[in-house]
Amino acid sequence: MSDPLSKRRLKMWIRLLGATRAAEGRLREFLRVNHDTTLPRFDVMAALYRRREGVTMSELSRMLLVSNGNATTVVDRLEREGLVARRPSETDRRTVFVALTPEGFARFEGLAADHEVEVSRIFAGLSEADLDTLTDILKRMGTPS
Repeated sequence: MSDPLSKRRLKMWIRLLGATRAAEGRLREFLRVNHDTTLPRFDVMAALYRRREGVTMSELSRMLLVSNGNATTVVDRLEREGLVARRPSETDRRTVFVALTPEGFARFEGLAADHEVEVSRIFAGLSEADLDTLTDILKRMGTPS
């Protein structure tokens, strides 16, 4: 006997994916048009902002769920602009740490504030009760059954 909710769950998944892609598309466009940057660059800077002491490139890749090559490409560009700096490990020549520069911190704080405003705009149609309900549902979805 099949699960009677199976088709409804599939439709919900498609809607959830569509909403996520639409919001991400709006954020990508917002960052491109208003800040001449990309979502991957924002994500790298956000990860480095949270870990102010810096992280290894491998840690950064794991944090962002991307390949080392993808992370390296973004970090290379940010380094050329003076927003991040690399420094070698004192104990292992193969390990390189990357961290935001003071200019990178300042730039990210401005980006983050504008990003928050844009996310709020994207989801402005949701009431406080909607947000509470959706947050509760998403938390339950993230918990293994």
